[in-house]
Amino acid sequence: MTLKHFIDTQDFSKEELLELIELTRLIKAADKQGCTPKLLQDATLAMIFEEPSTRTRVSFEVAMTELGGHALYLKPGEIHLGVRESLGDTAQVLSRMCDAIMARTLKHETITGLAKYATVPVINGLTDYNHPTQVVCDVLTMIEHAPAGKKLEDFNVTFIGDATNVLSSLML
Repeated sequence: MTLKHFIDTQDFSKEELLELIELTRLIKAADKQGCTPKLLQDATLAMIFEEPSTRTRVSFEVAMTELGGHALYLKPGEIHLGVRESLGDTAQVLSRMCDAIMARTLKHETITGLAKYATVPVINGLTDYNHPTQVVCDVLTMIEHAPAGKKLEDFNVTFIGDATNVLSSLML
């Protein structure tokens, strides 16, 4: 199996994204029944936060715990990302010690740089360009609340607000 990062929804086919959403739906349903599968048993996720977020941190930490893994919160100033340690060095060190890296960065170039040097999957938790994890969850919510028989292709979506990374991901 080849290494695949989750940097942008455009890196995946429609079918792959729908499979990811369906897997998410199934895990969510299992969690509601109290039988979440330990799919990430003993796995460790490094979580880099240049941009703090309550929802992103809590959702990733809880998900890792529920799925049998562990999450490490790495806040600004703790790892010297690209300052005293190069981006490549950080990606390589975390790849040796963790099973995946999630990063919420100020610049999109930071997440693509991490992905370039990492030997484990890198997940984009937000950049100044896009927010693919958010939009996948938003689409799942749309599907869950759709009228019976309505297909995703039939949806009309209106976004009211500033032109943000979430809007960019939703449009794509």
